[in-house]
Order: sequence, then C-alpha cells, then structure tokens
Amino acid sequence: MINRIDQLIRLQATGTPNELASKLGISKTKLYRILSIMRDFNAPVEYDIGSQNFVYEESVIYFRFGFYSEKLYKNNQAINM
Repeated sequence: MINRIDQLIRLQATGTPNELASKLGISKTKLYRILSIMRDFNAPVEYDIGSQNFVYEESVIYFRFGFYSEKLYKNNQAINM
C-alpha cells in the first residue's frame, strides 16, 4: 500500500484525500493512518491545495524501509567518502 501511494505521489496522481482513498479502496481514516506511518519513516508528504494532490515537500530519492530526502542522501554520501 505504501509503495502504491508513493507511486501515485510521484506521478502527481493522488487527487484529493477522498479520491485517493477511493483509488486505494480504503477509508479516508485509514489513508491518514498510512500517511502518518509514511511520515514516521521520514516521508516529507503534504497535501497541496493548489494542485489538489499529495506531494513531497522535498525531493525523495526512493523508499526502502524509510524515505530519504535527496539532501540527506547527499550528506550521507559525503560522510561515507
């Protein structure tokens, strides 16, 4: 489910919370629980009223047992050099 939400966010195809919950076949309450879990894993996900989509506030490289911002990824790469 998290992978599907991530994919829809990247495609800017989530729509409103009601639309996204419907696309996923879940309640809006469950959607917000999942989004909260994603944030616990450092996903910078927010709802953009202008585009009526959930978006990442900063560039996210990938999801692999957590979300990693591009800035964090680059900092870790510099440290590991």
